[in-house]
Amino acid sequence: MYVCMCHAVTEAQVKQEIDAGAATPRQIAKGCKAGTDCGSCVRRIQALLGEHGARPCPTARLAARLGLAEPERTDGAGPGVEWPGVEREAA
Repeated sequence: MYVCMCHAVTEAQVKQEIDAGAATPRQIAKGCKAGTDCGSCVRRIQALLGEHGARPCPTARLAARLGLAEPERTDGAGPGVEWPGVEREAA
């Protein structure tokens, strides 16, 4: 499936960039140009980064800071799992 229509970048190509060490949308863009034209694919790139453990979505970090509900994980790890880069306040 295509992630970026402007540069014909597929989901598989974005995942390859993540596997090669890309941890941000900007690093993905450097590798395959996805997200460098109209920008409509950046949210999907962020989601793929979050799904593959590279970096949680910024809204997950904000929710944690505000003490909102634990974001749902799609990897089956369940609640109470630490998110990389998210510091939780002591209860």
